[in-house]
Amino acid sequence: MRILRQLFLSVIVLIGAVQVATAEPHRVLLLHSFGPHFPPWNTITTKFREELRKQSPHPLDLYEASLQDERFGDAEYEPTFVDYLQGLFAKRDLNLVVAVGAPAARFFLRNRSALFPTVPLIIAGANVRALGDVALTSNDTIVSLEFDQSWLIEGILRILPETTDIAVAIGNSPLEKFWAKDLRSSFERFSGRVTFHWWNELSFEEMMRSARELPPRSAIYYGTVRVDAHGEPQEEDRVFQRLREIAQVPLFSYIDSHFGEGIVGGPLLSSQQVARESAAIAVRVLAGGPPGSIKTPPIGLSTPRYDWRELQRWGISESNLPPGSAVYFREATIWQKYRIEIMAICAAILLQAALISWLIYEHRRRHMAEVLARDQMAELQRMDRLATAAELSASIAHEVNQPLTGISTLASAALHWLTRGKPDPEKMRAALTQILEASHSASELVTSVRAMFAKERAKREPLDINLKIRSVLGVLAVEMQKDRIEVRLQLDPSLPHVDGDRVQIQQVLVNLVKNAIEAMHGEQTRVLCIRTSLAQPDVVNVSVQDTGCGMDDAIRDQVFRPLVTTKANGMGMGLAICHSIITSHKGRIWASAALNKGTIFQFELAAHAARHTRDALAAQNPSVALLES
Repeated sequence: MRILRQLFLSVIVLIGAVQVATAEPHRVLLLHSFGPHFPPWNTITTKFREELRKQSPHPLDLYEASLQDERFGDAEYEPTFVDYLQGLFAKRDLNLVVAVGAPAARFFLRNRSALFPTVPLIIAGANVRALGDVALTSNDTIVSLEFDQSWLIEGILRILPETTDIAVAIGNSPLEKFWAKDLRSSFERFSGRVTFHWWNELSFEEMMRSARELPPRSAIYYGTVRVDAHGEPQEEDRVFQRLREIAQVPLFSYIDSHFGEGIVGGPLLSSQQVARESAAIAVRVLAGGPPGSIKTPPIGLSTPRYDWRELQRWGISESNLPPGSAVYFREATIWQKYRIEIMAICAAILLQAALISWLIYEHRRRHMAEVLARDQMAELQRMDRLATAAELSASIAHEVNQPLTGISTLASAALHWLTRGKPDPEKMRAALTQILEASHSASELVTSVRAMFAKERAKREPLDINLKIRSVLGVLAVEMQKDRIEVRLQLDPSLPHVDGDRVQIQQVLVNLVKNAIEAMHGEQTRVLCIRTSLAQPDVVNVSVQDTGCGMDDAIRDQVFRPLVTTKANGMGMGLAICHSIITSHKGRIWASAALNKGTIFQFELAAHAARHTRDALAAQNPSVALLES
């Protein structure tokens, strides 16, 4: 039984589908007021066709016809147009007429008895007042528009409170004249606040010229221009397109057909709503519903909506918009477009910054550790030198003390013998002999200590003094950085090599540079200047100048002597050693006061070629060697 019931339902559905497929399409006539290309009816018509095909369950056959005389209010050719429609549908049953706009509705209602007395009529997108004295029948229904157009001026003045002039762009057809009169009446209450410029009696060119001449703080209210004052039809909204190109003031309108194409926005009529409701009524009428019983409330202005691009163009703040306004076409910000990319870049930058900070911290920590290690090493060396010197001093004192004690004892004995009156010559001779031997022993001890510190004859070789200076500065770079010392080099690149011992010359440079560094401790200006030059054709001069506190003339004359020092913890041996080394190289070293502040230490060495020349002359003439010595 259940199987039979399902089979029966399937057959019914199949029969219904076959009937729908084989039924004739519903014929619908779209009657245009001025033509198929006049706004805003062309927008409503396009959307109506889409909605009707979407909502209708039956096939459709749509026809379109346009009134031409209604542009000018001339009914001379109206009978001819009636004959055309009668002939077009003489052999076709028309199911529905949709009049788009008030002019088309008036035409059909006037000629209904001659055209299609029983065909239902739907009037789409018209104001009841625009129909005039033509009455609707039970076979007619209307999707009407009803709103107070003064609200649009309120909206303009709300978002642009400094507006002083408003141009009203409207045409000069009979219908537009009707609405121009109505607008004048509605806008009368704003006459004390703004100046209205009415363009309904202007030609297209005059409208464009007036648009260019509008003063600042003006606006244009576009009410559609279908026919200008010269009777020229303005299809495809030619006036609006041109105004959008040349106008230097914002544009407003009452319907959304140009929303997103140049108008700022505001409370607008929805062409989509008109088309959708008209299509819904058409589906009901085609299904057999009586048109007169279908009543819909008039369509008014929608919630205010604005074009974000136009707000930006004219500098209109969103805070001026009415509450509940919707803003469309808002461009995404850089953050909204590239949020992930920006976050990734920021993360990379932060990571890189963290790595750089860590590297700087590590570099500084290592630098401080290196400085500390060098300081500790220098202190250890100093302590080692002091300990060695102490041990050496104790050893020398211990060894020298014995012969000195013997000398003292013997001398005391000799004096005692002399005081007895009769000295014994033999005893005196023995005592004096022992004193002499003790003195020789002390002299040999001192000589052995001196021999312990004496060096073998150094190996001489050609040296690049400039290169040696740079090498020493590299070794002491950390110490100079620690004391924030500025180094200025004035090295003569054409200097010849000098003949000397590499280690000893380096020791001289190290001593002079370190003395200069220590001399500038606590000074505001710390500049170390090292110069090299050719003092004579065969003599190289090296100068080390500091900006320290300097030294007295008395000290400067004795500073190269052993144990003479200007430093609190100095041993007075460094400059003495330097003097010894330079002297052993047959050069000379001296100190002098700087011009402004500080001390200049200089030494001179013979050039390598000159040294060989003198050695050769000394070999040939011993007197030369004697003079050199």
